[in-house]
Amino acid sequence: MRKLLGLMIVAGALAVSACNTIEGAGKDVSSAGQTVAKTADDAK
Repeated sequence: MRKLLGLMIVAGALAVSACNTIEGAGKDVSSAGQTVAKTADDAK
């Protein structure tokens, strides 16, 4: 579980760093948050 969470954080950081606009960064952060929340729900 920790490895998966770490991987998700790294992937999120890479996605945010690839954005060219503030709006795009917001969408990426939101998407990463939803993915982490879904992963946490699946692990329950």
